Parts: sequence; C-alpha cells; structure tokens
Amino acid sequence: MLLTMTTTHRPATDLGHLLHKHPDRAQSFTTSSGVAHVFYPKATDEECTVALLLEVDPIALVRGPGSTLTQYVNDRPYAAGSLLTVALGSVFRTAMNGRSESYPELAQTPIPLVIRVPALPHKLAERLFTPLGWTVEVTEHGDSRYGDVTLSGAVKLSDALKHLYVLLPVLDGGKHYWVAADEVDKLLRAGDGWLASHPDKELITTRYLARKRPLVLSALERLAEVDEVEPEELDNALAEPKISLATQRKEAVIKALKGARAKRVLDLGCGGGALLRELVKEPEFTEIHGVDVSAKALQEAARKLHLDRMSDRLRERITLRQSALTYADAELAGYDAAVLMEVVEHVDPSRLPALEHSVFVVARPATVLVTTPNVEYNALFETLPAGQMRHSDHRFEWTRAEFAQWADGVASRRGYRVEYVGIGPEDLERGAPTQMAVFSLGDEN
Repeated sequence: MLLTMTTTHRPATDLGHLLHKHPDRAQSFTTSSGVAHVFYPKATDEECTVALLLEVDPIALVRGPGSTLTQYVNDRPYAAGSLLTVALGSVFRTAMNGRSESYPELAQTPIPLVIRVPALPHKLAERLFTPLGWTVEVTEHGDSRYGDVTLSGAVKLSDALKHLYVLLPVLDGGKHYWVAADEVDKLLRAGDGWLASHPDKELITTRYLARKRPLVLSALERLAEVDEVEPEELDNALAEPKISLATQRKEAVIKALKGARAKRVLDLGCGGGALLRELVKEPEFTEIHGVDVSAKALQEAARKLHLDRMSDRLRERITLRQSALTYADAELAGYDAAVLMEVVEHVDPSRLPALEHSVFVVARPATVLVTTPNVEYNALFETLPAGQMRHSDHRFEWTRAEFAQWADGVASRRGYRVEYVGIGPEDLERGAPTQMAVFSLGDEN
C-alpha cells in the first residue's frame, strides 16, 4: 500500500527535516505491520514529495499474534487502513508529535500539503476530512468501495499525520488487530486539538474503537472535558441512551443559578459556548456574559450560538468578551452570579491567587459556581491509566479534600459561604466524578 505527501513550501526540501528522513536516501523500516519504505520521488526547492510504501506478508499477517483475520487472501495488504497507520506511527512518530529541533517554528506552521492515498475506502472521506481544512478529491475504482483519494490543504504536518492516523482506519471500518482499552489513549493522543470539535466525533470514535461500547463511552466522556467544544450525546449507533456527565454538569449549574435567583450571569472560561447555549434557553437569565482568553474559542461560541441569525431580542441578552481570568477586569463587576465550569484545573497553581482576586474581589458576584473533576473518581474509568489526568491540558486534579481546602480558604478570605455538591453517579467511597462548590456572599455583605 502506498501514501504520498507533497509540499510546495519554499524550500520544499524542508519536508525532510520535519519528517526526520533525508530526501537523498531511501530507507526501510521493519514495523509490526510489515516493511515500510520511505523515499522521495521528487525533492527540489520548489516541490518535494515523500512516499511511504508498506510491504505486508499476508500469511504472516494472518498468523500474527492478535490478528483478527482468518483468510490468507484478503485486501489488508493493499487497502489503506490500520496497517498503514501502524507504519505511519512508527516511521513518522517524532514528526507526528510536532517535534523538530532544527525547525521548531516550521513544525508549528501550516504548510501547503497534498496527500494521495491510491487505495482507500472513500465513502466518508469528504465528510470526515473537510471539517479539518482539507479539500477532498476522489477517483472511484469502478464499483468497489475503494478510491484514489487526494487531500489538499494548508495544515501543520503533525496535524496532517494525526488526521491520517485516526481517519484511515475509521474510513476502512475495521482493524487487523484486537481493539483493547489502550486504543482509547491512542485515539485521544492523536485526536488532541481537533477530534473534540469535529462534527462527527461520535462516528469517528465509534468506528475507531470497533463499536465497543465501554471504550466508546469512556472516550466520549474524556473528550467532553475539553472546554472549547460542545460535549454532545452519543449517536444512535450506541443504542442505549445515556445522559453524559457534561450534560449533568450543565443541568446542575443551571439548577444552582436558578436557586440563587440569578438574572445577570457570567460564564468565565466559556470556551466554545456549551453552557452559553443552555443559558440562553432560560428566559430568567436576562443578561449573559461569556468570557474567554481565546479569541478562537469565542469565534466558535458565536458560530454555535448562531449570533448572526439570532433574533434581536435574544441577541441583546448575550455578550462575548475576550479577557484572562487571572487579570482584574472591572467590566465584570456587578453581576448576580459567575460560573467557572471545568476551568480552575486549566490554571497553573501559581496563578490561582490571581484568579481568586479577579473573581472574588474585583468581579465579586453574589454567587460563584466552580466545578472541577474529582480525581478520586478517576480509578473508576476503566480506560484511564493510573495517575493520568482526564485531559492533557489539566494542570492538576483535586481530591474532594483538596478542593474543599482551596474553596474553604477562598470563602474565609473573601467573605463568602461555601457548600459542596456532587455531580454525576456517586460512588460510596470515591464520591461523584465532578465536584461543585457553591459560593454565596455572607449576610454581612
């Protein structure tokens, strides 16, 4: 099976530096899926093409440990799928991680790329690659499910490799090996930065994990911890309906806001607007202010809120503002309530005092709601390795005692009362997966 990647970035031969494979040498690598050959059909300053050719022994493939294949004659050695992604991950691992000592800035810069996969199941190719910035062209091979697929776009090389690593087996619809719990971590690592916001993330997750319900549920729960995207329900392919933890969290926050009789609400660290979209549905919240440090996240929130098509009556209730929660912003003062939903764990511990000052002193709403993961519950996630946090951007995750120590201290220093609420299915020993502190200004205030 073959895959080629071409760039016209100047000088185009920089592609060799990014891939850590010299254009003047043909190299061969023994991988678990066969022998992978890397060579450059063309390498000039104007245009550079690298080719990955994978040779697979079909007999060894069927006899190999963990193989799910039973027939010696099959399409696995020829069609791009999980065999090719194993080779990609092995041969281009450093490039996939975005590391380049010689060209660190270029490794983080989108460059023009054209990727061609001559034999790939193409039915979902346009649907899955287009939201990631690719233009997709398909030449069908007769009546077969395979096509000659070409992807074109300006994309970071590491992102392009991650897209291929995840989506090639998804398009193929199967894997040549047994799918176990460690596949969840592989998916989340390769999908970091793009999978959570993909409109078909449920479909991708389901097919990548071979429709194994416990693994899919775990992966989607962990994806829902990403604040800049909407944590959605599982699609119909998973059969039994399940209210996600993300949904339960939003419901608990709205219930607490209503209990506090809040009308003017701050969503601090609003990300892509998951909570904002629920707040705007409730008429008692007459003024809703979403705040985030990321301009990209605010653009995504505006898009998902459909601000450009929203009625004037609804539009008047919503404000989006770019601001860092660790800096005092007097414009945020005077609101009835503020929500920090899955925010504090993304802040460096050394910056928590600054966050405390900006929220509880400068903004000083009558009610503050803070939700954060309960690290004690992590042991109940079957596919989450011991000691690993729920999301790669988390700076810490607190036990219930650690969260209470921080929240009690804030309340004492700033003149608030605080109560604690568990969110999600509660374990007798480990508590609930999400913990929420409800701060209220003391009577003397």
